[in-house]
Amino acid sequence: MNLYRSVRAVTNASGTGPIDWAAVAEAAKAATDTGSIDLSSAEQSAYANDVRDARSRVRAVSGVSFDVPDTVEIQNRHHWIDANITTFRRVMEPIEEHGPTVLPDVARVLNTGTMSVMLSLLGNNVLGQYDPLLLAEGDEHALYFVHPNIERIAGKLDVDFDRFRRWIAFHEVTHAAEFGAAPWLSDHLEAQMESGVEALAHGEVDREAFRTLDAAMTSVEGYAELLMDEAFDDEYEDLRRKIEARRKGMNPLSKLVRRLLGLGLKRRQYERGKAFFEHVVESRDIETATRVWDAPENLPSDDELDHPERWLARVGA
Repeated sequence: MNLYRSVRAVTNASGTGPIDWAAVAEAAKAATDTGSIDLSSAEQSAYANDVRDARSRVRAVSGVSFDVPDTVEIQNRHHWIDANITTFRRVMEPIEEHGPTVLPDVARVLNTGTMSVMLSLLGNNVLGQYDPLLLAEGDEHALYFVHPNIERIAGKLDVDFDRFRRWIAFHEVTHAAEFGAAPWLSDHLEAQMESGVEALAHGEVDREAFRTLDAAMTSVEGYAELLMDEAFDDEYEDLRRKIEARRKGMNPLSKLVRRLLGLGLKRRQYERGKAFFEHVVESRDIETATRVWDAPENLPSDDELDHPERWLARVGA
């Protein structure tokens, strides 16, 4: 980790756009310890075994036909940053096309620094990621495990590493099941994201696009939690409890950073989505819950997430 090199990369940001992405990558990685992925063959195989087991269990529970991505990577933190630069860059493209005309060099440095800090902080905390590669060409999906972060957090939580790794694998595979059940989901999320970002580029806020995107992501996270409850082959309430206790015990600065990165929103999506699907399963069954993936029109609205009975009535369940 070299903070001087990170600051130098940001202050030397250049180019014609509002963000120097090469400088973002250099600065984010310079501010982030790489972490080791020097694993034995048995340790590498353990990740693959967890993914295969999760696929079998989630298929059996959900009744959804899906496969895991061909790309299953054990990454260090720098690998994760590199893998996500392209996605961040595509998301920000509309804003870059309408960049500031006042003090563009100053704005470029500020924007580059902001993105560097964001990627560095996320790179230090992401455990696993099922990536449908939104806004990318083609239909390739990928599955990442950031081994140094999994190892570090397992140690801080004082939990068995193998069990913690397996829990992460199951959670990410549930997302593969969702996108497998709903081939249209990537395009739907991409359309809402593009609409929202395009509006921001023109100094406007497309509240409906962001509301629809939030409702869709709440469904994604909530259904994943539902499948985890049914598919994971061990109790894991203690893992949830320890992670929640760690989050609540963070210092005020860390909590502020989480809010700025939208991690508090993600927690809310988990909880709200889980409550929605629990109601649906208790009232009907898991097959009914899976109907959310039949078509975009079947996704619950923002209002229906808080009133699942209205969604059940609308879809005729």
